Amino acid sequence: MVSLTRRALGAGIVAAPALAPAGTRAQSGDPWPQRPVRVVVPYAPGGGADVIARALFGRVSELLGQNFVIENRGGGVGIIGANAVAKAPADGYTVLHDATALSVNPALFEGRLPFDTVRDLRPVFLAGVLPNLLCANLAMPQRTVAEVVALAKATPGGLDWASGGNGTVQHLALVMLAQMTGARLNHIPYRGGAASLTAVIAGDVKFSFNNAATASAQVRSGLVRAIAHTGLGRLAAMPELPAVADTLPGFEVYEWNAVFAPAGMPDGVVRALNRALNEAIRDARVRERLAAASVQTRPNTPEELGAFFEAQMAKWGRLVREAGIRPD
Repeated sequence: MVSLTRRALGAGIVAAPALAPAGTRAQSGDPWPQRPVRVVVPYAPGGGADVIARALFGRVSELLGQNFVIENRGGGVGIIGANAVAKAPADGYTVLHDATALSVNPALFEGRLPFDTVRDLRPVFLAGVLPNLLCANLAMPQRTVAEVVALAKATPGGLDWASGGNGTVQHLALVMLAQMTGARLNHIPYRGGAASLTAVIAGDVKFSFNNAATASAQVRSGLVRAIAHTGLGRLAAMPELPAVADTLPGFEVYEWNAVFAPAGMPDGVVRALNRALNEAIRDARVRERLAAASVQTRPNTPEELGAFFEAQMAKWGRLVREAGIRPD
């Protein structure tokens, strides 16, 4: 199993403080939480972010003695749900469980987002990082990254490649692969990662990068072949699977999930929620569910998520601008 790398989670991750008891007091002096907390996941049910959020917040509900209710508000590459949280009351009863698109969208939709990602959202907890899987239709004979690249170079007009949409991490991984190999890879965007994986399973497109949290089950079921993953080292859930970086050193694409809050959320609530989430990832049941989805996590603070998020915005923003990627 590969542990969280310093590059993936950022340097200086430390153990979180012990969990405070339920009824932590916010700056107002009122106990928190006194009523259900809404957790907005800005993607469809069953996707990677949804799977991780339900695993984590199910345990947080137990720890804090109050319901944390998942609300899926998909659409707009995560913008609709994130905007709802950015403009929600900062009273501790609405939080955002988002993914990598939150760090890509400021460059992808430069000047056109309905909220300011840095100013309007407050980091709370980095839930985990996970690689993508390089997936192939079962009829394709290629078994290695080198063989896929060779096929792309030998295919007149280039090799078609599915993704969950323009500017998604899967699209960015495709751009990186093309840049590093010189192969022509034709981007075929679908509306979401599940749709792109379905296209590969059906043979409409032969290859794709797909979130490991959602693609692992199809791989284990024999519906699609995984050729490599986009992280480093080996995965606990699929130890036989090599990394793309084994063939192309320097290729590293992790997706991440994290919890944010409206910018004005009281410090006491942010700390209490961070402690509860750190406690949740220590739970054996949660760790088992996350490991099955190839999600890697460890204790962290709001400040560490803030530094990580800033680095992610710089990394993906640079690639979006260099490649001239535009939204659908």
